[in-house]
Amino acid sequence: MPQQRPDGRQPDQLRPIQFQRRFTGSVPGSVLAQWGETKVLCTVSVQSGVPRFLEGTGQGWLTAEYRMLPGSTPQRKAREILKLSGRTQEIQRLIGRSLRAALDLQALGERTLIVDADVLQADAGTRTTAITGGFVALADAIQDLITKGELETSPIRHYVAAVSVGLKAGEPLLDLNYKEDVAADVDLNVVMTEHQTLLEVQGTAEEGEFTRSQLNHMLDYAESGIQTLVAAQRQALNG
Repeated sequence: MPQQRPDGRQPDQLRPIQFQRRFTGSVPGSVLAQWGETKVLCTVSVQSGVPRFLEGTGQGWLTAEYRMLPGSTPQRKAREILKLSGRTQEIQRLIGRSLRAALDLQALGERTLIVDADVLQADAGTRTTAITGGFVALADAIQDLITKGELETSPIRHYVAAVSVGLKAGEPLLDLNYKEDVAADVDLNVVMTEHQTLLEVQGTAEEGEFTRSQLNHMLDYAESGIQTLVAAQRQALNG
């Protein structure tokens, strides 16, 4: 018999997700991504020029920064000012890798896109929300460059989204909230394209171990979830 989830969802069901585009007006891409009770402000800024190692290549670049704001958790989260935690560095690198994979960097030209993901409220899945919402903000920033005549065509190659899957008492659960995340035996984060090709899989057995069959089951859940997320991205961008 399937486990009863805290919010009553089915094992393979996502939390409600929505994207509020143009949440701020100071940057070309700005999206408030709300996924269940997790809320992340994703913005994309554009700068001319590229890091030194790319100068003269004609290729563009994308980088990301991620922060959890002090009020994002019940117990105040201290600001990371002088030194970033290992977790923060790892997450922002993941966001950068995932969203760079969405782009033809040569077609972007020698400009840098900076994705900022600021967690306003955390209920697990902040990195997957940042990637999924960050793509929507990225698409808006690219469209702004096209509208201004700075790009002729979009360098976006495909949609990108991410989702978490967990294993609890041997049963896979899609899109964990905080209560489920802290109790899960296995935690898996999956980044995929709209074509169901994998960009990254991060999996850890918090307790015990998991089998190849269980991994395949979790990846099946992730693939189905990402199809739903891409559909939500498309709907938001076409709205």
